[in-house]
Amino acid sequence: MESIKKGLDRTLYWITVVLFALLVLIVVWQVFSRQVLSSPATWTDEGARQTFVWLGLFASAFLFGERGHIAVEVIVRRFPPRTEQIIAIVVQLIVLAFALIVLVWGGWRASQNAWTQELSALPFTFGQMYLALPVSGLLMAFYSIFYLRGLVRGDVSPYPDVESEDDPEVQLSKYSASSELLPESTQSHRSPEAIDQTREG
Repeated sequence: MESIKKGLDRTLYWITVVLFALLVLIVVWQVFSRQVLSSPATWTDEGARQTFVWLGLFASAFLFGERGHIAVEVIVRRFPPRTEQIIAIVVQLIVLAFALIVLVWGGWRASQNAWTQELSALPFTFGQMYLALPVSGLLMAFYSIFYLRGLVRGDVSPYPDVESEDDPEVQLSKYSASSELLPESTQSHRSPEAIDQTREG
């Protein structure tokens, strides 16, 4: 299952890269054709909308697979490890239910209801655009099952331990007394008289 996830991660990564590049090209051509050529391309509006829908849903699935979505963990991390694990399992079950019921089942029904509604400027239908909902839902469901399996077996931590430059604690450590910018020796050995003399000088 780990190899399947890695392959899916790589595939989704390149799909989102291609879709983002395609979206940029469509929008640039839309502006260029309107402002420079004075003949706006009629298909660019619908093309950008459809590309944006697929990009947003696929990128959400990819980010969920990387455990990159925002999570408020400050309260949960104060619980014992076992309680934290149970809460993480419940969260994954909620995500799995949302992916299967709302995205897969609801998205499939929306796609089928709009399958014959053709776009005015592109040879596609609204149903094909809405098809991104069940597809992304299946992807999220797979990732949720993957993490549920890891949480139950103890192979996956309830929440990822990631220290980045944006972490407030990491930022605070840069300006602490033990950091290079404010060495402790400078703070502890300078008397108020020495500070005043420095200011007068």
